[in-house]
Amino acid sequence: MEQLSVGLGDRSYQILITHHGFSGLSEELQRIQFPGKVVIVTNTTVLPLYGSLVSQLLTESGYDVEQIVVEDGESYKNAETLNTIYTRLIELGCDRHSGIIALGGGVVGDMAGYAAATFLRGIPFVQIPTTVLAQVDSSVGGKTAINHPLGKNLIGAFYQPWAVFINVATLETLDQRNVLAGIAEVIKYGVMFDETFFSWLEEHVEPLLSLDTEALAYAVRRSCELKAEVVAADERESSVRAVLNFGHTFGHAVEQLSGYGTVLHGEAVAIGMLVAANVSRLMELCQDSDVERLTRLLEAFGFVTQPPPFSLEDYLAAMGRDKKVHGGILRFIVNVGIGESRIVSLEDPESVFKSVLG
Repeated sequence: MEQLSVGLGDRSYQILITHHGFSGLSEELQRIQFPGKVVIVTNTTVLPLYGSLVSQLLTESGYDVEQIVVEDGESYKNAETLNTIYTRLIELGCDRHSGIIALGGGVVGDMAGYAAATFLRGIPFVQIPTTVLAQVDSSVGGKTAINHPLGKNLIGAFYQPWAVFINVATLETLDQRNVLAGIAEVIKYGVMFDETFFSWLEEHVEPLLSLDTEALAYAVRRSCELKAEVVAADERESSVRAVLNFGHTFGHAVEQLSGYGTVLHGEAVAIGMLVAANVSRLMELCQDSDVERLTRLLEAFGFVTQPPPFSLEDYLAAMGRDKKVHGGILRFIVNVGIGESRIVSLEDPESVFKSVLG
């Protein structure tokens, strides 16, 4: 089992990465003195795969285990589903000495984390991510949220887990589309922080697409290393952490305009990254060769890179509600070549995106 640390003082926690099932989970919960009453929040897809396995493992270790099962999909990441989680927590008699385990992908992790952040003003939670996207990105860093019809992740809280337990073997049950959705976030780390990692991805397209264990494990570990460093430096996204949103401002607009769940988050981020790279080229912060290199890698993984045909006005309105808007000015993340990043202020986003989107 590999261990990485997210250094946040007295709220620091470990990311544990293993290829060997869920062995070690109970020991980690005991080490961090996680509450004895545990509620596993999962969804209808993950439940038959791992729900009974994890519940039995924890029960055998002396934990009092309950389950809350929600529907699967981004379209259910909303206030209504969140309220059903609150209702079940109350019905189960949970108190401040209870804990939540998020077992599933990014939607489950975000909702369970936000429920933990707000139920009784905060109870402990642990992430057990089961998708590529959740393992490399959303489970680490304490961003929890639900969507609103007018924008993605607009309602949420920064609330750190007590631990993140990553079983890479769970990725073997994913379909190709969901694997790709996570790979987009992996590519983001290479573009933003590490050209060597970006080059490694260029050389390992086929192993990653075929779910090669070693390739996936390295991609997960390196992504978590990079994110842990950023979160430790800027937990609440006041400065450097904002660059983790590369591709997300436009990508979130794609998701919202398309209808949540129609375009998967990673698919939208892939489109958004290429839009951002073209903005960077327009601002002369990267070269044609950098944009071409990113385009080739995205297309090698099978991503659609053309934005859906919504109007410029619709895109601008959706991005105008983005969390990175300050004083009416859109703060936008761009790459500087491959391996570096920058936050820029777009005072006239209409002219910028008119040029980029044609």
